[in-house]
Amino acid sequence: MGPLAQPAGSQRTTESPPTARLEMTGISVAFGGVLALTDVSLTVEPGQVHGLIGPNGAGKTTLFNVACGLVRPTEGRIVWRGDELRRLKPAQLTRLGIARTLQGVGLFPLMTVLENVMVGAHRHAKAGFFSALVALPTSDRDERRLRERAMAALAELDAEQYAGRYPGSLPYPVQKRVALARALVADPDLLLLDEPASGLSEEEMNELGDLVRGLSDRMSVLLVEHHMDLVMRVCDRITVLDSGVQIAAGTPAEVQADPAVTEAYLGDAVEAEPTHATTFEGGATRG
Repeated sequence: MGPLAQPAGSQRTTESPPTARLEMTGISVAFGGVLALTDVSLTVEPGQVHGLIGPNGAGKTTLFNVACGLVRPTEGRIVWRGDELRRLKPAQLTRLGIARTLQGVGLFPLMTVLENVMVGAHRHAKAGFFSALVALPTSDRDERRLRERAMAALAELDAEQYAGRYPGSLPYPVQKRVALARALVADPDLLLLDEPASGLSEEEMNELGDLVRGLSDRMSVLLVEHHMDLVMRVCDRITVLDSGVQIAAGTPAEVQADPAVTEAYLGDAVEAEPTHATTFEGGATRG
């Protein structure tokens, strides 16, 4: 397996399997009186990879942003580890044991690759990441530990040679690796992935699939993706949206067998074991 297939910086073992569950119930979102989501419910079970799919404008990104705290639902509840999250904000995610990647890479352009990944590791700092970054005397040990952890994550994704570079000088697929390393270095209980396969070659996409599938022994994953072969290969369960409404949910086989899903979204060309990348509208769209 390639470098993307090796989980970065895991501190857990199979002796302590994931136990955290994300429940989103009755989620509705309105923008200026227009409903973007209507009564959508989704549960990411512990140790499962849950796919979220649908055509252009289905509401996938809106629901993902609700889970990230970027969008506040008009109605509905978000429950994480048995506790309801009220007024969830993105800054709370790391403390809650949740990491995310976005449709773009979202890297800080004026920070090196290593420093970008260190941002993701700051939940493990005792003195605080920014104290470590400016090398205050009381944080020297913390700084070394964070740097070692970040370098290990980059090495696992075959990107350690870029540690001193700035993101803007790197090819887009390498930037994607750095963004993924920044998420995984936090060793989260839940990983939120928004179109991680965009911009990747077929080989890199296969490695990404192996990586995501292998993460389930230590975390849960919510995956938004246009490449249907990747979704069908790595997901335990899939939720399908259409125009802000949930139209199907189940295992990959159940979703593929649903006539409405097959006709409207997957098409007859998608098989149980596809060999070529299949996307909605060429994979370049957002929903």
